[in-house]
Amino acid sequence: MISENTTETNSPKLVSEGADIDNGGLIHRVLEPSQPGPHPTVVLLHGRSGDENAMWIFSRVLPEDWLVVAPRGIKPDPAGGWAWHPRQRDEWPALAMFDPAVTAVTNFISSLPELYSADPERIYLMGFSQGAATAYALAMGHPGLVQGIAGLVGFVPVECDAAIETVVLKDLPIFMAAGRSDHYIPFTRTQGCAQTLRDSGADLTFRDYDTGHRLTAQGMRDLQSWWDQFAD
Repeated sequence: MISENTTETNSPKLVSEGADIDNGGLIHRVLEPSQPGPHPTVVLLHGRSGDENAMWIFSRVLPEDWLVVAPRGIKPDPAGGWAWHPRQRDEWPALAMFDPAVTAVTNFISSLPELYSADPERIYLMGFSQGAATAYALAMGHPGLVQGIAGLVGFVPVECDAAIETVVLKDLPIFMAAGRSDHYIPFTRTQGCAQTLRDSGADLTFRDYDTGHRLTAQGMRDLQSWWDQFAD
């Protein structure tokens, strides 16, 4: 089983101060390609109580020699670590509640071409749990900014009727992984979230697994197959 907080053996560079933070606004780790840019880029968005170290296990499935960056969430989480939105118990956050996170991540993305020679026409998101919700919220609020999303055991924010009515995610490739025994995000809710993405126009690849709030080895293989379509 693959969970978010498993760490990878590579050592992406930590950027926590200096001009890169002044420009990008978020503490982050970055793994830069060996070749000159512009680079296809994946922004990794961790879940609650995570940080810029949490998502690197999933980078192993990405196309070779892409730019990969993992920002830290914008708010300290009461349980430790960081969050994009401090969700309350039994609360399913509305789309508007993610506005501060969306603004922060959007500004961060806009800094990447200058900082790391990211290709602004090839920006992708991969989020875990609340990080996936943040990715969906960003795509709904800024159509065309990203070219694909991998959402791992996450959820779609509620109260996004306008996004559905305007088919705001039209043809956007999305991979959505779900655990049928997830105690944090019930499978029935996940199924409803998948339908919301379809209704919003997304080109959705939905996969569910006999597991909880994590990704299985088969899930990693499916995720890699999905990412392979974007490789050069």
